[in-house]
Amino acid sequence: MKKFDIPTFYKSPLISEIKEIRKLNDRGKKDFTPTALDFGPIRFFSARHFGFCYGVENAIEIVYKIIKENPDKRIFLLSEMIHNPKVNQDLQEMGVQFIMDTKGNQFVPWEELNKEDIVAIPAFGTTIEIEGKLKNMGIEVQKYDTTCPFVERVWKRSMKLGQENYTIIIHGKRYHEETRATFSHSRANAPALVVQDLEETKTLAKIILGEIPKEEFYTLFADRYSEGFDVNKDLEQVGVVNQTTMLATDTQAISDYLKEVMLQKFGQEQSEHHFADTRDTLCYATSDNQGAVYGMLEQKADFAVVVGGYNSSNTSHLVELCEEKLPTYYISSAEKIISSTEISHFNFHTKEELTTKNFLPKKDKVDILITSGASCPDAMVDEVIQKIASFYEKSKTNEEVLEAIREEQH
Repeated sequence: MKKFDIPTFYKSPLISEIKEIRKLNDRGKKDFTPTALDFGPIRFFSARHFGFCYGVENAIEIVYKIIKENPDKRIFLLSEMIHNPKVNQDLQEMGVQFIMDTKGNQFVPWEELNKEDIVAIPAFGTTIEIEGKLKNMGIEVQKYDTTCPFVERVWKRSMKLGQENYTIIIHGKRYHEETRATFSHSRANAPALVVQDLEETKTLAKIILGEIPKEEFYTLFADRYSEGFDVNKDLEQVGVVNQTTMLATDTQAISDYLKEVMLQKFGQEQSEHHFADTRDTLCYATSDNQGAVYGMLEQKADFAVVVGGYNSSNTSHLVELCEEKLPTYYISSAEKIISSTEISHFNFHTKEELTTKNFLPKKDKVDILITSGASCPDAMVDEVIQKIASFYEKSKTNEEVLEAIREEQH
């Protein structure tokens, strides 16, 4: 896989070596057991896969290259490049301006832009409508496009589905930038509809099977279907694609459920014609990170820490998996660890920050599971590890921890 040129301040010598050791000993990526970082009185078990994915590193490399090569030009991003507050703050401090927020609310009016400006498309991609607007203004779009290749792969699959007369069912969060972009690209080729979870899919299934009157579709799925959607014919042939950061198991469950619905409605011989197998749209990094969390959760521990931006979809899903097994603290940075007795963390269900006291148990050996989202720099995970380890007087050094890992892995 391509090596990207990303700033060294996003890297961690400790984590880089751990990842390299695991990669050398598991080239097929079949071993999802965590790596033990034994600091003595405290031990961390880091997930086999976490941190920057291919799409994020690609976007960071492109934008930093843009900044370096264009010192005299105004540089804009359509919205946050990725869902990490530290990375976005770094870009803003270097003069990059965001045109809108992640929900599409405008910061910089379109009329303030001109063809001399550089406008970069973030890793999530953007809608066909916004691309067209920029092109009409004379702004080069393709040259500064950081859209993740795996997101583009979903768009291509959607196009193929449309050409084969399938309606495109998108598993995603309706107002997430990536889902908005995928919806835009999908509806350009076929009828399109967004479902957020299996429960919404079950409601859709009842409409398909006639258990709910078809006319209720337009109310139940308001603001989530393409213009001109005809419920009488556009639910006869369907295929499922996804927002790449959703839980892979959830997308598969939705796909499997709709396949059974088509089997029930049209029978075995005809069901394949009415349902398209689209498992190839799942993002490898999302799948690997989620698989690594499942592997990490096989390890007994006192609690888990998940590091990442609070508006990061893929990070929230890692939290969701951890919460099923043990207490979990979702934090955006080491600064959220206020002291050895207090931690500030995010409840993504209620969208509020909470404070927990005495989060570190009083025992001779504390075990912590740790991972991060695909848009979180390794350096930030390292800072969390170092801060917690610093609360223990007899903690081992990074070199001592690494030496033990080297001996175990070799």
